[in-house]
Amino acid sequence: MAELPQAEWTKRDDLAQLVRTLGADNIRWVGGAVRDTLLGHAVEDIDAATPLTPDIVIDRLKDAGITSVPTGIDHGTITAVLRGGHVEITTLRKDISTDGRRATIAFASEWRDDAARRDFTINALYAHPETREISDYFGGQEDLKTRRIRFIGDARERIREDHLRILRYFRFQARFGAELDQEAEDACSEMAETLKGLSRERVAKELLSLLGLADPHATVARMRERGVLQVILPEAGTHEIDALRKLIAAELAESVAPDPVRRLSALLPALPPVAETVASRLRLSRAQRERLSCVAARLPADKDKARALAFQHGRECAVDRILLAGGTVDQLDGWDIPQLPLKGGEIVAKGVGAGPEVARILHAVQSRWVSESFPDRDRVLAILDEELDAQERRGA
Repeated sequence: MAELPQAEWTKRDDLAQLVRTLGADNIRWVGGAVRDTLLGHAVEDIDAATPLTPDIVIDRLKDAGITSVPTGIDHGTITAVLRGGHVEITTLRKDISTDGRRATIAFASEWRDDAARRDFTINALYAHPETREISDYFGGQEDLKTRRIRFIGDARERIREDHLRILRYFRFQARFGAELDQEAEDACSEMAETLKGLSRERVAKELLSLLGLADPHATVARMRERGVLQVILPEAGTHEIDALRKLIAAELAESVAPDPVRRLSALLPALPPVAETVASRLRLSRAQRERLSCVAARLPADKDKARALAFQHGRECAVDRILLAGGTVDQLDGWDIPQLPLKGGEIVAKGVGAGPEVARILHAVQSRWVSESFPDRDRVLAILDEELDAQERRGA
């Protein structure tokens, strides 16, 4: 039998205490922690499965002085609060009924029953906490070797249980996949319309997670080829998908970290009303909505106006627009967005009556200050005098 390699997380004292508390035969590490350790990747989240019911888990943790939080009690999940990082402990489950959006579950006593209700073979790997022996009921280890994302059992049945698995498939394919699974591809394509029945928040979360990966372009392009992307993001045509490809290349060339909202912007035409519509449909946050709208107002000339853009719209939107325009962001390196070294009171002191005229002059000075690449205060005062002289000539 294969064994889970030793990793930093497997040596944690607080995890050893958790195992002693529940009993080594009553707990298995499962899912991402096992998968990522086998791949040699860093492990961020640790999940555990147990045949113990949630009330017993809570009682045993309490007796051991371990704080627990019923984060998903309806689904049998208890979070153990540990020094080295929290662990989600879920009672073994099996599905009783599903409608594609949510499942009615019952607690189970067999590890295989729990594995059978999971989505992909690579996520249904269990490791004994002491021997590190791996239990693999559906060939997940072999699929990891070939980088194949395969549904457990019948792909269409798994999707009928939870339609979001279509998007999860493509996200996992973008992250881990190399060899395409034809059954999975065909099932996702045939059942793409079922995504319309999901909550917008779930769709948005999965889409942004996909776009945040290192290079999701090929996967996104295939989603459109298979008719999946059109269901959740019909605005993204072949031109927008090519824009995503160019953006990812620009991020790499400019050493700019991937950003899912920036990449979502690339998949939309440069039209603020479209960005507003998409943000509303996906129920994005206010900050995400404002950012999409700002980036949607982009122009080809943005690539030559890095600092002016950053001053007017903030560094984040400026970087997005510059990269999408094919420019470089080196002008922003080490540059702090300045404040105009002039106050309205100084204009009033020059004899201008308080009110709208002060605001107009202040705006005119600021516009020239930006266009002249943010000169020092002496130049700002000179610009102010020029504006006041011009005003006096107009009034003469």
